[in-house]
Amino acid sequence: MEGMPPKYRVIVLKDGYSYQDNTTGLYKADCSITLVKGPHNVIVDPGNAWDKEFVLNALQQHCLTPSDINYLVATHGHGDHVGNLNLFTKATHIIGTEINKEDAYTFHHFKRGIPYEIDDNHLEVISTPGHTGIDVSLVVRGTDQGTVVIAGDLFERAEDLDNPVLWQEGSENPRLQEQSRIDVLEIADYIVPGHGPMFKVPEDYKHGIQVVMNPQSDDDAA
Repeated sequence: MEGMPPKYRVIVLKDGYSYQDNTTGLYKADCSITLVKGPHNVIVDPGNAWDKEFVLNALQQHCLTPSDINYLVATHGHGDHVGNLNLFTKATHIIGTEINKEDAYTFHHFKRGIPYEIDDNHLEVISTPGHTGIDVSLVVRGTDQGTVVIAGDLFERAEDLDNPVLWQEGSENPRLQEQSRIDVLEIADYIVPGHGPMFKVPEDYKHGIQVVMNPQSDDDAA
């Protein structure tokens, strides 16, 4: 209805990052941590184990506690994305393509392309494999930004639209990830990537006119 506030808000609690530390030679990374606030509160990729206090404080700033979270979505199982699962014991956990609450597991046909509906026409989890074989993304429709896809490491950061090496270096299956990226670009107005700020999808990418891929990706995926 016109004039009604959006049902859900997408709030990026922490912008992810990844870089090579030139002083130590170590690779440093942490994921984007995102809250979806609405009738069903969802936290996506709750960071690494050392993000615990940050997560608690960030939720408090939005008048929430871990017990107020209804769903936890980890886009895949890498350590920087799954470090605080045990904060959210009241929530249903969706870890990649695995769904459970306490010791009860729900089987869902993600790999047949069937979304897992949290709130019809507003919130759904879709299969977006490639970075790993079990990657998923959360699609949030009807926000102030339009359709927002919280995509984990399907997208490293906005710059990887033009520099595919940024995402292909960490991909288990570049060919499969390429298709997942195209699918998401077609539906998203904004994307929350795994290791950078939320970005608006350029129109030429959104309509499939320009998608830059490394010509070596097929060889890498072989």
